[in-house]
Amino acid sequence: MGVHLGKSKHINMLNFTLPGPATIAIAALVPTIIGFIWYNPKVFGTAWMNAAGVTPESAKGMNMPVVFGVSLLLSFLLAASLVPMVLHQFGFFSMMMDEGGKAALADHNSEIAKHAQFMMDTFGHSFHTFKHGALHGTILGIFTILPVIATGAMFERKGFKYIAINAGYWIVSLAIMGAIICHFMPYPKLG
Repeated sequence: MGVHLGKSKHINMLNFTLPGPATIAIAALVPTIIGFIWYNPKVFGTAWMNAAGVTPESAKGMNMPVVFGVSLLLSFLLAASLVPMVLHQFGFFSMMMDEGGKAALADHNSEIAKHAQFMMDTFGHSFHTFKHGALHGTILGIFTILPVIATGAMFERKGFKYIAINAGYWIVSLAIMGAIICHFMPYPKLG
């Protein structure tokens, strides 16, 4: 959905507010890659198995293709859900996605269209860095994922080590996922 604003500028809002499928797919691979490293027996794998009460014998009964396939699908959903959390411009445009906002943006002379053009000219490239995406991924990991894991672990009678290993994995994974999504986000197409 392209919206012409002003005399010679054009913002393709869908391309701007949504990263390409390749960016989401690459970010979705991060938990699997980090998991291979994080849960390796030479890193945290042995400590995690002890804290989780998993034995090599009990792990052998898992259908690994299904586990990895479902994990990858869930990672894709997680990567897609990170978009509005790491991109500030997404919030700006999401406020205008009702019918009235779409119509006002389509009217090149409307105050909303002029304001949107000003906002994109001034702030359209702001905070599109690897570092900024990593910050938001880390914040999400600490303030959302950690409480979820810790609450469940307490009711499952798991200890601090279990919580620290699993929450640490997700904090690192989300930081890298957020960094990828934010850094490789296409800039608005103006002109």
